[in-house]
Amino acid sequence: MDQKDHKTSYDALLLVSFGGPEGMDDVMPFLENVLRGKNVPAARMEAVAQHYEHFGGVSPINEQNRKLIAALKPIIQDSDLKLPIYWGNRNWHPLLTDTVRQMAHDGIKRALAFVTSAYSSYSSCRQYQENIRQAQAAVGATAPQIDKIRSFYNHPGFIEPNAENLLQALESIPMERRQAAQIAFSAHSIPLSMASGCEYANQLLETSHLVAELVGCSNRSQLVYQSRSGSRTQPWLEPNILDHITELKEKAISDLIIAPIGFISDHMEVLYDLDTEAKELCDALGINLVRAATVGTHPRFIKMIKELVEERIDNSQNRLALGYLGPSHDLCPPDCCLVTS
Repeated sequence: MDQKDHKTSYDALLLVSFGGPEGMDDVMPFLENVLRGKNVPAARMEAVAQHYEHFGGVSPINEQNRKLIAALKPIIQDSDLKLPIYWGNRNWHPLLTDTVRQMAHDGIKRALAFVTSAYSSYSSCRQYQENIRQAQAAVGATAPQIDKIRSFYNHPGFIEPNAENLLQALESIPMERRQAAQIAFSAHSIPLSMASGCEYANQLLETSHLVAELVGCSNRSQLVYQSRSGSRTQPWLEPNILDHITELKEKAISDLIIAPIGFISDHMEVLYDLDTEAKELCDALGINLVRAATVGTHPRFIKMIKELVEERIDNSQNRLALGYLGPSHDLCPPDCCLVTS
Protein backbone atom coordinates (compact mmCIF):
# COMPACT_ATOMS: atom_id res chain seq x y z
CA MET A 1 0.00 0.00 0.00
CA ASP A 2 1.31 3.44 -0.89
CA GLN A 3 2.31 5.46 2.19
CA LYS A 4 -0.03 8.30 1.34
CA ASP A 5 -2.92 5.83 1.61
CA HIS A 6 -2.19 5.76 5.36
CA LYS A 7 -2.60 9.50 5.70
CA THR A 8 -5.48 11.92 6.20
CA SER A 9 -5.05 15.51 5.11
CA TYR A 10 -5.79 18.31 7.58
CA ASP A 11 -5.22 22.02 7.11
CA ALA A 12 -5.71 23.40 10.65
CA LEU A 13 -5.60 22.58 14.35
CA LEU A 14 -8.51 23.82 16.49
CA LEU A 15 -8.08 24.23 20.25
CA VAL A 16 -11.47 23.79 21.92
CA SER A 17 -11.88 24.78 25.56
CA PHE A 18 -14.39 25.70 28.25
CA GLY A 19 -13.77 29.45 28.34
CA GLY A 20 -13.90 31.83 31.28
CA PRO A 21 -14.66 35.44 32.21
CA GLU A 22 -11.95 38.08 32.06
CA GLY A 23 -13.59 40.70 34.28
CA MET A 24 -16.46 41.09 36.74
CA ASP A 25 -18.84 42.27 34.00
CA ASP A 26 -18.31 38.92 32.26
CA VAL A 27 -19.03 36.68 35.25
CA MET A 28 -22.83 36.42 35.29
CA PRO A 29 -23.24 36.23 31.47
CA PHE A 30 -20.56 33.53 31.46
CA LEU A 31 -22.27 31.54 34.23
CA GLU A 32 -25.60 31.86 32.43
CA ASN A 33 -23.95 30.28 29.37
CA VAL A 34 -22.48 27.48 31.48
CA LEU A 35 -25.69 26.68 33.33
CA ARG A 36 -28.24 27.23 30.56
CA GLY A 37 -30.65 24.28 30.51
CA LYS A 38 -29.29 22.81 33.75
CA ASN A 39 -31.18 22.43 37.02
CA VAL A 40 -28.83 24.54 39.14
CA PRO A 41 -30.35 26.72 41.90
CA ALA A 42 -29.87 30.48 41.60
CA ALA A 43 -28.16 30.43 45.00
CA ARG A 44 -25.51 28.12 43.61
CA MET A 45 -24.88 30.48 40.67
CA GLU A 46 -24.48 33.38 43.08
CA ALA A 47 -22.07 31.34 45.21
CA VAL A 48 -19.92 30.51 42.18
CA ALA A 49 -19.96 34.16 41.11
CA GLN A 50 -18.50 35.01 44.51
CA HIS A 51 -15.65 32.60 43.83
CA TYR A 52 -14.74 34.71 40.82
CA GLU A 53 -14.90 37.87 42.91
CA HIS A 54 -11.89 36.62 44.88
CA PHE A 55 -9.90 36.95 41.63
CA GLY A 56 -11.37 40.15 40.22
CA GLY A 57 -13.73 38.21 37.97
CA VAL A 58 -10.85 36.82 35.93
CA SER A 59 -10.65 33.11 35.24
CA PRO A 60 -7.11 31.96 34.46
CA ILE A 61 -8.24 29.58 31.72
CA ASN A 62 -8.18 31.98 28.75
CA GLU A 63 -4.68 33.23 29.50
CA GLN A 64 -3.51 29.66 29.99
CA ASN A 65 -4.93 28.74 26.60
CA ARG A 66 -3.03 31.65 25.06
CA LYS A 67 0.16 30.30 26.63
CA LEU A 68 -0.65 26.80 25.40
CA ILE A 69 -1.11 28.07 21.83
CA ALA A 70 2.13 30.08 22.06
CA ALA A 71 3.99 26.94 23.16
CA LEU A 72 2.36 24.85 20.43
CA LYS A 73 3.01 27.18 17.51
CA PRO A 74 6.74 26.48 17.10
CA ILE A 75 6.26 22.72 16.88
CA ILE A 76 2.99 22.74 14.90
CA GLN A 77 3.52 25.61 12.46
CA ASP A 78 7.30 25.37 12.04
CA SER A 79 7.46 21.59 11.62
CA ASP A 80 6.40 19.37 8.72
CA LEU A 81 2.82 19.79 9.94
CA LYS A 82 2.66 23.57 9.27
CA LEU A 83 -0.90 23.85 10.58
CA PRO A 84 -2.45 27.18 11.58
CA ILE A 85 -3.91 27.08 15.11
CA TYR A 86 -7.41 28.34 15.88
CA TRP A 87 -9.10 28.62 19.28
CA GLY A 88 -12.78 28.48 20.21
CA ASN A 89 -14.58 28.18 23.57
CA ARG A 90 -17.82 26.60 24.67
CA ASN A 91 -18.91 29.34 27.05
CA TRP A 92 -17.00 32.58 26.47
CA HIS A 93 -15.06 34.53 23.89
CA PRO A 94 -13.57 33.52 21.56
CA LEU A 95 -16.75 31.53 21.05
CA LEU A 96 -16.56 28.35 19.02
CA THR A 97 -19.12 29.43 16.42
CA ASP A 98 -17.21 32.64 15.72
CA THR A 99 -13.99 30.66 15.35
CA VAL A 100 -15.52 28.10 12.97
CA ARG A 101 -16.92 30.99 10.92
CA GLN A 102 -13.41 32.50 10.72
CA MET A 103 -11.99 29.12 9.68
CA ALA A 104 -14.54 28.90 6.88
CA HIS A 105 -13.67 32.45 5.80
CA ASP A 106 -9.98 31.47 5.72
CA GLY A 107 -10.72 28.53 3.46
CA ILE A 108 -10.11 25.76 6.02
CA LYS A 109 -11.70 22.53 4.78
CA ARG A 110 -10.72 19.94 7.40
CA ALA A 111 -9.38 20.46 10.92
CA LEU A 112 -8.34 18.44 13.94
CA ALA A 113 -9.77 19.52 17.29
CA PHE A 114 -7.75 19.25 20.50
CA VAL A 115 -10.15 19.53 23.45
CA THR A 116 -8.54 20.66 26.70
CA SER A 117 -9.90 17.71 28.68
CA ALA A 118 -8.06 14.42 29.06
CA TYR A 119 -11.06 12.25 29.93
CA SER A 120 -14.31 10.85 28.54
CA SER A 121 -17.70 11.92 29.89
CA TYR A 122 -20.69 13.78 28.53
CA SER A 123 -19.44 17.19 29.68
CA SER A 124 -15.75 16.60 28.91
CA CYS A 125 -16.08 14.90 25.50
CA ARG A 126 -19.49 14.31 23.96
CA GLN A 127 -20.79 17.81 24.72
CA TYR A 128 -17.75 19.36 23.04
CA GLN A 129 -18.49 17.33 19.92
CA GLU A 130 -22.09 18.54 20.06
CA ASN A 131 -20.77 22.12 20.40
CA ILE A 132 -18.64 21.61 17.30
CA ARG A 133 -21.60 20.28 15.31
CA GLN A 134 -23.77 23.20 16.46
CA ALA A 135 -21.09 25.65 15.37
CA GLN A 136 -20.83 23.94 11.98
CA ALA A 137 -24.60 24.09 11.56
CA ALA A 138 -24.61 27.80 12.44
CA VAL A 139 -21.90 28.53 9.87
CA GLY A 140 -23.53 26.43 7.17
CA ALA A 141 -22.25 24.64 4.11
CA THR A 142 -18.83 26.34 4.13
CA ALA A 143 -17.99 25.11 7.65
CA PRO A 144 -14.95 22.81 7.76
CA GLN A 145 -15.08 19.17 8.73
CA ILE A 146 -13.71 18.89 12.28
CA ASP A 147 -12.43 15.65 13.81
CA LYS A 148 -11.77 15.42 17.55
CA ILE A 149 -8.44 14.04 18.77
CA ARG A 150 -8.77 11.06 21.12
CA SER A 151 -8.81 11.27 24.92
CA PHE A 152 -5.29 11.30 26.31
CA TYR A 153 -5.63 10.45 30.02
CA ASN A 154 -3.14 7.54 29.74
CA HIS A 155 -0.76 9.01 27.17
CA PRO A 156 2.84 9.15 28.48
CA GLY A 157 2.88 12.85 27.57
CA PHE A 158 0.19 13.43 30.19
CA ILE A 159 1.27 10.88 32.80
CA GLU A 160 4.97 11.80 32.89
CA PRO A 161 4.54 15.57 33.51
CA ASN A 162 1.96 14.85 36.22
CA ALA A 163 4.39 12.44 37.87
CA GLU A 164 7.20 15.00 37.64
CA ASN A 165 5.01 17.68 39.21
CA LEU A 166 3.96 15.33 42.01
CA LEU A 167 7.57 14.42 42.72
CA GLN A 168 8.48 18.11 42.96
CA ALA A 169 5.63 18.64 45.42
CA LEU A 170 6.83 15.70 47.53
CA GLU A 171 10.35 17.10 47.60
CA SER A 172 9.02 20.30 49.20
CA ILE A 173 8.08 18.30 52.31
CA PRO A 174 10.86 17.76 54.88
CA MET A 175 12.63 14.43 54.37
CA GLU A 176 11.68 13.06 57.78
CA ARG A 177 7.94 13.49 56.99
CA ARG A 178 7.97 12.75 53.25
CA GLN A 179 7.25 9.01 53.41
CA ALA A 180 4.15 9.60 55.54
CA ALA A 181 2.70 12.33 53.30
CA GLN A 182 -0.62 11.41 51.70
CA ILE A 183 -1.52 12.14 48.07
CA ALA A 184 -5.02 13.09 46.90
CA PHE A 185 -5.52 12.88 43.14
CA SER A 186 -8.33 15.34 42.49
CA ALA A 187 -10.81 15.70 39.62
CA HIS A 188 -14.10 17.46 38.96
CA SER A 189 -17.02 15.42 40.27
CA ILE A 190 -19.92 14.58 37.96
CA PRO A 191 -23.41 13.18 38.69
CA LEU A 192 -23.65 9.40 38.94
CA SER A 193 -26.24 9.55 36.15
CA MET A 194 -23.45 10.90 33.92
CA ALA A 195 -20.69 8.68 35.33
CA SER A 196 -22.67 5.49 34.73
CA GLY A 197 -22.72 6.12 30.98
CA CYS A 198 -19.00 6.70 30.46
CA GLU A 199 -15.48 5.64 31.45
CA TYR A 200 -14.66 8.87 33.32
CA ALA A 201 -14.17 7.31 36.77
CA ASN A 202 -12.23 4.31 35.40
CA GLN A 203 -9.97 6.59 33.37
CA LEU A 204 -9.26 8.77 36.40
CA LEU A 205 -8.40 5.68 38.44
CA GLU A 206 -6.04 4.57 35.69
CA THR A 207 -4.35 7.99 35.54
CA SER A 208 -3.94 8.17 39.31
CA HIS A 209 -2.50 4.63 39.42
CA LEU A 210 -0.05 5.33 36.60
CA VAL A 211 1.18 8.58 38.16
CA ALA A 212 1.45 7.02 41.62
CA GLU A 213 3.41 4.05 40.27
CA LEU A 214 5.91 6.33 38.55
CA VAL A 215 6.45 8.29 41.77
CA GLY A 216 6.36 5.24 44.04
CA CYS A 217 3.47 6.32 46.27
CA SER A 218 0.68 3.91 45.34
CA ASN A 219 0.16 2.79 48.93
CA ARG A 220 -0.67 6.31 50.19
CA SER A 221 -2.78 7.85 47.46
CA GLN A 222 -6.51 8.32 46.96
CA LEU A 223 -8.66 9.53 44.07
CA VAL A 224 -11.03 12.27 45.32
CA TYR A 225 -13.52 14.63 43.71
CA GLN A 226 -14.23 18.34 43.95
CA SER A 227 -16.40 21.17 42.59
CA ARG A 228 -19.77 19.40 42.64
CA SER A 229 -22.86 21.51 41.98
CA GLY A 230 -26.58 20.94 41.50
CA SER A 231 -29.12 19.59 43.95
CA ARG A 232 -27.77 17.99 47.13
CA THR A 233 -30.29 15.18 46.63
CA GLN A 234 -28.59 14.13 43.39
CA PRO A 235 -25.76 11.64 43.92
CA TRP A 236 -22.35 12.61 42.54
CA LEU A 237 -18.97 10.88 42.43
CA GLU A 238 -17.27 10.75 45.81
CA PRO A 239 -15.30 11.02 48.10
CA ASN A 240 -15.31 14.80 48.28
CA ILE A 241 -11.92 16.43 48.83
CA LEU A 242 -13.05 18.31 51.95
CA ASP A 243 -14.46 15.15 53.54
CA HIS A 244 -11.22 13.37 52.70
CA ILE A 245 -9.17 16.08 54.41
CA THR A 246 -11.31 15.75 57.55
CA GLU A 247 -10.74 11.98 57.58
CA LEU A 248 -6.99 12.48 57.24
CA LYS A 249 -7.02 14.69 60.32
CA GLU A 250 -8.74 11.91 62.26
CA LYS A 251 -5.87 9.64 61.20
CA ALA A 252 -3.31 12.19 62.47
CA ILE A 253 -1.88 12.86 58.99
CA SER A 254 0.46 15.88 58.97
CA ASP A 255 1.10 16.41 55.24
CA LEU A 256 -1.16 16.23 52.20
CA ILE A 257 -0.36 16.75 48.53
CA ILE A 258 -3.25 17.45 46.16
CA ALA A 259 -2.48 16.57 42.54
CA PRO A 260 -5.29 17.94 40.31
CA ILE A 261 -4.99 15.32 37.57
CA GLY A 262 -8.52 16.09 36.37
CA PHE A 263 -7.33 19.42 34.95
CA ILE A 264 -4.62 20.30 32.44
CA SER A 265 -4.18 23.83 33.82
CA ASP A 266 -5.10 25.93 36.85
CA HIS A 267 -8.81 26.50 36.25
CA MET A 268 -10.95 28.50 38.68
CA GLU A 269 -11.91 25.19 40.33
CA VAL A 270 -8.24 24.64 41.11
CA LEU A 271 -7.63 28.17 42.37
CA TYR A 272 -10.75 28.35 44.53
CA ASP A 273 -11.76 24.80 45.49
CA LEU A 274 -8.20 23.64 46.15
CA ASP A 275 -5.89 26.62 46.67
CA THR A 276 -8.49 28.54 48.69
CA GLU A 277 -11.17 26.27 50.19
CA ALA A 278 -9.11 23.11 50.76
CA LYS A 279 -6.15 25.19 51.94
CA GLU A 280 -8.30 27.01 54.50
CA LEU A 281 -9.60 23.69 55.86
CA CYS A 282 -6.10 22.22 56.06
CA ASP A 283 -4.83 25.31 57.86
CA ALA A 284 -7.70 25.07 60.35
CA LEU A 285 -6.96 21.38 60.99
CA GLY A 286 -3.19 21.80 61.18
CA ILE A 287 -2.42 19.83 58.01
CA ASN A 288 0.39 21.03 55.76
CA LEU A 289 -1.07 21.22 52.25
CA VAL A 290 1.06 21.24 49.10
CA ARG A 291 -0.64 21.51 45.73
CA ALA A 292 1.13 19.87 42.80
CA ALA A 293 1.24 21.81 39.54
CA THR A 294 -0.96 20.96 36.57
CA VAL A 295 0.72 20.00 33.27
CA GLY A 296 0.13 23.47 31.76
CA THR A 297 2.76 24.04 29.07
CA HIS A 298 5.17 21.36 30.22
CA PRO A 299 7.37 20.51 27.18
CA ARG A 300 6.41 16.81 27.28
CA PHE A 301 2.72 17.73 27.28
CA ILE A 302 3.18 20.06 24.32
CA LYS A 303 5.07 17.32 22.50
CA MET A 304 2.17 14.96 23.27
CA ILE A 305 -0.27 17.21 21.40
CA LYS A 306 2.01 17.10 18.36
CA GLU A 307 2.19 13.30 18.63
CA LEU A 308 -1.61 13.06 18.78
CA VAL A 309 -1.89 15.22 15.67
CA GLU A 310 0.71 13.13 13.85
CA GLU A 311 -0.93 9.81 14.71
CA ARG A 312 -4.30 11.07 13.42
CA ILE A 313 -2.77 12.30 10.18
CA ASP A 314 -0.73 9.13 9.65
CA ASN A 315 -2.49 6.04 10.99
CA SER A 316 0.72 4.03 10.68
CA GLN A 317 2.08 6.00 13.67
CA ASN A 318 2.38 4.25 17.03
CA ARG A 319 -0.61 5.14 19.27
CA LEU A 320 1.08 5.74 22.62
CA ALA A 321 -0.70 4.73 25.84
CA LEU A 322 0.30 3.42 29.26
CA GLY A 323 -1.54 0.99 31.53
CA TYR A 324 -4.03 -1.72 30.59
CA LEU A 325 -6.88 0.27 29.01
CA GLY A 326 -4.99 1.06 25.80
CA PRO A 327 -5.36 4.11 23.53
CA SER A 328 -8.83 5.62 23.36
CA HIS A 329 -10.89 5.47 20.17
CA ASP A 330 -10.80 8.19 17.51
CA LEU A 331 -14.47 7.90 16.61
CA CYS A 332 -16.95 7.64 19.47
CA PRO A 333 -19.62 4.91 19.28
CA PRO A 334 -23.25 6.17 19.21
CA ASP A 335 -23.86 5.26 22.88
CA CYS A 336 -20.58 6.70 24.18
CA CYS A 337 -20.82 9.11 27.16
CA LEU A 338 -24.61 9.27 27.22
CA VAL A 339 -26.28 10.49 30.41
CA THR A 340 -28.54 7.84 31.90
CA SER A 341 -31.85 8.57 33.60
